[in-house]
Amino acid sequence: MFHSKIIGIGHFVPEKVVTNHDLEKLMDTSDEWIQERTGIKERRFYDPPEKGSTAIMAYKASLIALERAKLKAKDIDAIVFATLSPDYYFPGSGVLLQHMLEMDTKPAIDIRAQCSGFIYALSVADQFIKTGMYKRILVIGSETQNLALDLTTRGRGMGVLFGDGGGAAILEATDEEGKGILSTHLHSQGEFADVLCIREPGSNKIGKSVYENMHLNHDNIHPQMDGQLVFKNAIKRMPEVTMEALAANNLTTEDIDMFLPHQANLRISQMVQKFLRLPDEKVYNNIQKYGNTTAATLPILLSDLWEQGRIKEGQLFALAAFGSGFTWASTLIRF
Repeated sequence: MFHSKIIGIGHFVPEKVVTNHDLEKLMDTSDEWIQERTGIKERRFYDPPEKGSTAIMAYKASLIALERAKLKAKDIDAIVFATLSPDYYFPGSGVLLQHMLEMDTKPAIDIRAQCSGFIYALSVADQFIKTGMYKRILVIGSETQNLALDLTTRGRGMGVLFGDGGGAAILEATDEEGKGILSTHLHSQGEFADVLCIREPGSNKIGKSVYENMHLNHDNIHPQMDGQLVFKNAIKRMPEVTMEALAANNLTTEDIDMFLPHQANLRISQMVQKFLRLPDEKVYNNIQKYGNTTAATLPILLSDLWEQGRIKEGQLFALAAFGSGFTWASTLIRF
């Protein structure tokens, strides 16, 4: 049976930097308040708005990943694209990326698992490679979230959290044992679907999914969250699913060389680190400069480390995520 190894990683973030001080001009908040509660100092917004921005960022990240893998787009057999902010209501952004990369009629699959999306996408790609169906797969996490945010005092609880960006990883089949993706572990709990969501437009209502003056229905068209419940579940589920992955591979936390937690809130990452008893040098966070980029978070983290020369052959990386759905997931990767 084949295994999947990552041979190229890349990321792209928009040029526009939005600091906490910039948000102070738009809402009743402060740099001190935001940093104390989230750890975020700044984030990137795709500006000016452009049609296809989620796919465009994925495209730019993909070109970097392809260059680092010494491949051309024609060498890729399929795309698995994770996002909660596709460019169209339908179709998904995967086919837009496929067209931008001029990949003939190669398949593109879209994943909607929010903050856990990249690990879900890795898992899908990994199964395709294990069965021998495809040899190389481009896995994407990309998000344009600023357009959905209410950047006023009314929406500050969510508005300060999110940023835009895209990340890409290329998986390739290998028969080398003990290398690449060792395992993936996926979970969901739909009873909490409305705890963190945007309700409209959607079909979960009586009447048309898009209706006149829909934009006036603030609570339904902007993201809503029960922050305390999300925090409580995140700090439970992320260590839990990480330990699940380690147990499945007869490993312990001491075997981890680098832990990458989803970047939702620095306090969450620090609590998860504490539960796993990992030293600071084994945990990497970049929420301070990018905010929560949802499905793009983990590939951006990986690409950051790749550019810093901090990914070495033989190292064991543990990735964990938790988000809307609820969904949560983990993976172990041996580089």
